[in-house]
Amino acid sequence: MAESGKRQVGSVAYHDPGSAYFEARGLKRHARVWSLWALGVGAVISGDFFGWNFGLSAGGFGGLAIATIIIAIMYIGMCYSLAEMSPALPHTGGAYSFGRSAMGPWGGFITGLAENMEYVLTPAVIVVGIGGYMGSIANDMLGFNLSDPIWWAIFYAIFVALNVIGVEVTFKFTVFITFLALAILVVFWIGAIPHFDFSRFALNIGADGSELADGGGPFMPFGWGGVAKALPFAIWFYLAIEQLPLAAEESHDPKRDMPKGLLWGILTLIIASVLTLFLNAGIAPGAAQVGQASDPLFLAFKTIFGAGMGASLLALIAVAGLVASFHTIIYAYGRNIYSLSRAGYFPHWMSVTHGTRKTPHVALIIGAVVGYVVALVLQYGEAVFGGQVGAALLNMAVFGAVIAYVMQMLSFVLLRMKLPHIERPYVSPLGNAGAIVAGVIAFVTLIFLFLTPDYRPAIYGCAAWYVAGLLYFALYGRNTLVYSPEEDFAVRAREGAAPPSH
Repeated sequence: MAESGKRQVGSVAYHDPGSAYFEARGLKRHARVWSLWALGVGAVISGDFFGWNFGLSAGGFGGLAIATIIIAIMYIGMCYSLAEMSPALPHTGGAYSFGRSAMGPWGGFITGLAENMEYVLTPAVIVVGIGGYMGSIANDMLGFNLSDPIWWAIFYAIFVALNVIGVEVTFKFTVFITFLALAILVVFWIGAIPHFDFSRFALNIGADGSELADGGGPFMPFGWGGVAKALPFAIWFYLAIEQLPLAAEESHDPKRDMPKGLLWGILTLIIASVLTLFLNAGIAPGAAQVGQASDPLFLAFKTIFGAGMGASLLALIAVAGLVASFHTIIYAYGRNIYSLSRAGYFPHWMSVTHGTRKTPHVALIIGAVVGYVVALVLQYGEAVFGGQVGAALLNMAVFGAVIAYVMQMLSFVLLRMKLPHIERPYVSPLGNAGAIVAGVIAFVTLIFLFLTPDYRPAIYGCAAWYVAGLLYFALYGRNTLVYSPEEDFAVRAREGAAPPSH
């Protein structure tokens, strides 16, 4: 910790708020390797239940399949890079702390703000999917329905409260719900095999976007342009596994467990994505309808088990997949807001933790309110977004994600150049090449986000959010920084002093 008073470091100013400041912002250690694996897989698993399927409408089966291969390569390179950086810089700041150590306060803030956008908007995407499933299930089973925003509010209230209760409950529920979600997918994969007819159902989109009753359409109905438009939706199979480093200060042994959690997690997700893509698109009602659905797995269950109570009960259980990601990414945005606030990049009051439970309750509530409001704006702006609220939100979340990915991969390369002697308990076998390839794919995806006119207003809204955040930091935030663990590590390393031991 720095001496009392203010200290200027480059273009930013630090101050020492005293020990009481950090006592009011404490966390508890609880996570081990299986908890971290579940946190990573659970955060992403909803991508197999909802979201990916919009890529069928954007690129056809072939376009989405090729996009998924490209994106899988990006995530492999990124996960190996994170597996090296996260135990070397085991702070709750995650991506922000990597950017801060590699590129200074501005690099840290640009990275952290992009990740903040990703994690606040991703639960909003997922809760739209939950509303779609719950609406269909309630109508089929009970003959009634609630409006989508009411479903959203109910699920936000439940899972913000669960995250506030305590980290032990959060991780125990994460492990349980992740295994349950995977079990549901296994039932779907096995049940879909007898109904699989690739040519008839997966290839039932014509070059003009129409549905072909007997299938047999082109593998890539929209050509390479369709591949480009499908990239953001392919990301949904893997988006948010990179949140694992946010759990570093709540992990018992981040140096040993973090790489294992990341690498086992991405392997699990790649297997799941391949099976879901082929089997959900390759059975009735086919890719054309699946590509438009807010509940694609429910359509599959109806094909496998028939319409009626049985399929509805299975779909109700399938909501567990969405809940797994919803719950775990609420955890992620809470830690992201907490770490940026604790260091002074966001207003300090946002990082106060609950007195006895030691959870960042203020940050958790703020993120829920923002995500809910954005979803409402899109819901009632159908004239602008064409009613595709989930797809518009998905593109907004991906906008923040790919910026954060580019910054993290740049951080990886720069950390190897600038801080070659810091302890690295795990070293990526892909080296700089893996990070560079991942960063280039992320950057290209960022450009391609602007290809679909229907989603451009949402992306422009994200850009405005980003610019507003940068202005806040330039005019105010850079003068209110605090020597949090991430900042202390980065400043010591910059000045040539030995970084504090972890």
